[in-house]
Amino acid sequence: MTAAEPTVLMDGVAVRRAVDRMAHEILEKLGGTGNMVLMGIQRRGVDLADMIRAAITEAEGGEVRTGTLDITFYRDDLMALGPRPVVGETGLPRGGVDGMAVVLVDDVLCTGRTARAALNELMDWGRPARILLCVLVDRGDRELPIQPDIVGRELPVLANQRVDVLVPRLDGELAVVISAVESG
Repeated sequence: MTAAEPTVLMDGVAVRRAVDRMAHEILEKLGGTGNMVLMGIQRRGVDLADMIRAAITEAEGGEVRTGTLDITFYRDDLMALGPRPVVGETGLPRGGVDGMAVVLVDDVLCTGRTARAALNELMDWGRPARILLCVLVDRGDRELPIQPDIVGRELPVLANQRVDVLVPRLDGELAVVISAVESG
């Protein structure tokens, strides 16, 4: 299989605009930051959660609690990852998640399996009062009955297309790209 040259669907400016809108939507849904925790799902969800935190802090001031979730061992396809899966850090915010309004942040929502794994891990760490799912891109094609509460952009794509969110820390740029995977 070879991948075609990716097409930029959202440049850095468009991504920042979507992140700002998502931050304001979170504030509206939760009525402020007092009981909020942003939990970024490793890897790129962590970067997006940091961007959302910065936008919320700019809009509201004050501190926004954050944490990270690595769902590797909660995946239903763990055996398919091979004998040495890459495991990131799970870091809970100061004070934990009990009774908090937790916003799970991820880059792309497709089948719903990553979100399900994140919910399972989160519940092992405590009992939040409320959980919102926030994704930069919803590409559709669900396998599980999971829907996002906050979406940066809906991008229905074909089964043979891949949507990737690029972040400066890992990829050297901020963008959303799509590429067709060709059989060959």
